Amino acid sequence: MNLKVFLELVEIKAKTASIFPFLLGLLYSVYHFKQVNLISSLIFFIAMLLFNMAVDINDNYQDYKRAQRHHADEFRLKTNVIGVNHLSIKAVGRLMVSFVTISALLGIWLVSRSGWLLLILGIFCFAIGYLYAGGAKPLSALPLGEFFSGFTMGYMIFLITLYLNLAPQKSLSWLIVWQAFLPIGLLALAISALLLANNICDQKEDLALNRRTIVYYLGKRRALILFNLLYLLGFVSLVCAVWLNLLPKMSLLTLLVIPIIWHNLKAFNAKQVKKETFILAVKNLLALSLSCTVAVALGVLLHI
Repeated sequence: MNLKVFLELVEIKAKTASIFPFLLGLLYSVYHFKQVNLISSLIFFIAMLLFNMAVDINDNYQDYKRAQRHHADEFRLKTNVIGVNHLSIKAVGRLMVSFVTISALLGIWLVSRSGWLLLILGIFCFAIGYLYAGGAKPLSALPLGEFFSGFTMGYMIFLITLYLNLAPQKSLSWLIVWQAFLPIGLLALAISALLLANNICDQKEDLALNRRTIVYYLGKRRALILFNLLYLLGFVSLVCAVWLNLLPKMSLLTLLVIPIIWHNLKAFNAKQVKKETFILAVKNLLALSLSCTVAVALGVLLHI
């Protein structure tokens, strides 16, 4: 397996979905609590990235196995990265297990440094990571995938990062837990929108693989309405976070990317083709994640 195939297998282009919530969690900790634990944050970043890659490997792995069971040879041999590149299914499985093992060991070490609450949060994330593509009824094949992807990769990464920077000096209160929804809302909803765009483009393939995503129940027209609504709710979440002083005022600079988001939304609403327009949802996530993180960082640095 060469580097190009490896990066495709772990879906490296989608890693902004986990990196930026982590960075935003660090900035939020500095802004509100004036606390940063660099060692714990660095170890968590490595563990998070490895587990995120393992989840994406598992997604491709399970899709390949499922295509075998349903005799969807065209998808298995012409679309799935494992079949297209003639990868050993056993080698892919071993790579996935090694990433999960290293991530789990790093997580256990972090639990010893920060407290038992991290163990509960970690077990939840590991469970969602496996159930997303694994099991008899994977979350990605149900109308729940969008919610769990945004909640886990957005909110949970943000919350765990915050917890690691506060522990053991300060514990998470329910107020902190609830307040954390608004600052990360824009990114979490953009992550959900990314998966929804993927499911809209894959509607026919999903039916062949017996996947009943939210697009199956809503239909393409209503799914597109929901796709647009997720971005609108994300911007509302950002404005509310600033209004409640959960984020610095400079965070509103993120609104400057609205014309870019709007342009991409119009193009995607006009045409939903995986190889042509799905990239627009990826660009939206990158634009929102980068602009929001930079704007919040400027607010933290300038105290504005």
